[in-house]
Amino acid sequence: MRNLSKQLRKPPLSDARSESEGLERTVALQNLSQQLLKVQDDERRRVARDLHDSTGQTLAALKMNLVVLEGKLPPDQLTAGLLSEIEALADQALQEIRTTSYLLHPPLLDEAGFAAAAQWFIEGFAKRSGVKVKLDLDTRSDRLPIAIETALFRVLQEGLTNVHRHSGASEICIRFQRQVNTITLEIQDCGRGIPTDLLKRIREASSDTGVGLAGMRERLNKINGRLEIEADEHGTRLRAIVPVAAKYRSTAA
Repeated sequence: MRNLSKQLRKPPLSDARSESEGLERTVALQNLSQQLLKVQDDERRRVARDLHDSTGQTLAALKMNLVVLEGKLPPDQLTAGLLSEIEALADQALQEIRTTSYLLHPPLLDEAGFAAAAQWFIEGFAKRSGVKVKLDLDTRSDRLPIAIETALFRVLQEGLTNVHRHSGASEICIRFQRQVNTITLEIQDCGRGIPTDLLKRIREASSDTGVGLAGMRERLNKINGRLEIEADEHGTRLRAIVPVAAKYRSTAA
């Protein structure tokens, strides 16, 4: 009881100490979140490679064996039709594997950079969703750091996924511009917009606004960028702004 009384009589922590501990916890959580995103990206890259190199090659071998089998069997309309159907299914599975692999981690992102990967992804998104996309893409060939290119690509993926799921928009405008000091990726839709109360929580980085937006913010925080969101009854504009390091500025002007 005496010990309990002493503990109860202890003065509370100072405001400065509480603020310091709160800041340390925030930084620790941000570091953990960024580490998890890196692990996620590494795992996506590994799975994409395995799908392409292993499962894709297995399906390709299946197709070749079907061709060999077709040549050895006696001509029969029923058999030929069945083999043709199996070949078509193998083609479909191979295409789906390739698409899934590229969506997880497109080879173009490593080989040619953000602009090329973004153009490929946006064209595929337009075909899959039926949404009309207007594209204003800075396609200059000089590369940015892979951390920036990866972050921007993931923001693009998540942003378009959100538009397709929630906005009801039939048209989207995407801009990617490289200025002297900054890089800007903007996704603007003509959908139903975001309710005022939800937009306020989003801007305050509330925990109930979804993991997609939180992930975008964490990716941009890691490269000293920021996420801006504007919305009204005419649609929503999402903007990712990233500062350009001095050594990349000579080619970004």
